[in-house]
Amino acid sequence: MTTTTATTLVTGATGTTGSRTAAQLTAAGHRVKAASRRATPVAGAEPVTFDWHDPTTHAAALDGVDRVYLIPPLGDSDPAAIMLPFLQQARAAGVHRAVLLSSSAIPRGGPAVGTVHQALPDLFEQWAVLRPSWFMQNFTDTHAHARSIRDDNTIWTATGSGRVGFVDAGDIAAVAVHALTDEQAPNTDLVLTGPEALSHDDIATVITEVTGRTVTHRRLSYDQMRDRLTAQVPPEFAAMLTDMDRAIANGAEDRITDTVQRLTGRPARTFRSFLERETRRSG
Repeated sequence: MTTTTATTLVTGATGTTGSRTAAQLTAAGHRVKAASRRATPVAGAEPVTFDWHDPTTHAAALDGVDRVYLIPPLGDSDPAAIMLPFLQQARAAGVHRAVLLSSSAIPRGGPAVGTVHQALPDLFEQWAVLRPSWFMQNFTDTHAHARSIRDDNTIWTATGSGRVGFVDAGDIAAVAVHALTDEQAPNTDLVLTGPEALSHDDIATVITEVTGRTVTHRRLSYDQMRDRLTAQVPPEFAAMLTDMDRAIANGAEDRITDTVQRLTGRPARTFRSFLERETRRSG
């Protein structure tokens, strides 16, 4: 990795991967503009106001920037409608490298951010698309799984015994830093996982062993899970999330990759190690 005078715009700089990416970049001596709707201060970075849905914030955020880390607008079923005009503006403003956060569940040309993924190589000569599996943080932060664990010691899914290569957001950020700062951009998409594929039964067992509180995975049918989620989010989003659970049940996420090790030079964090660290921090 080479430290340069380049400036990186990190969108979603207060979010799960954005905050970690901004922190790792600044710790390595890189210049960062930390973008959020309220220009929240981030240590070592220049805070800047940025709202995907407010184009008047875009030009100032891009001023002096030559690379961007892109977190799609949350909850937007058609992010390309907003992101592609921004990326065209970014290219015109001098940005030459873009790293996009997508998902292992969404291929190039697929729905939602898959459309942005497909367009990225034609917009920038240097690019990467990060496609992480499900976050380990889903069991400890504000995600529905974390809330149900805190509320009733239960994880509710329609994943059956399907396994997932859960990945630590810190490892995602480490790969993002390399993709943004290495002399040669990856110019490909990168599927990111942890070092093991675990079922939600396995996750419940590890949480029970590490924390001492008995956590259970409750297996729901597709319809039961969709109805449960519909009480929390719009019906079409509930159906999409339940479809993802069904894909997991059918083995779509039962894989591991060496991407974290290959790009960062260190092994991806295990879920047990992640949870032990989080438990120490909160204890």
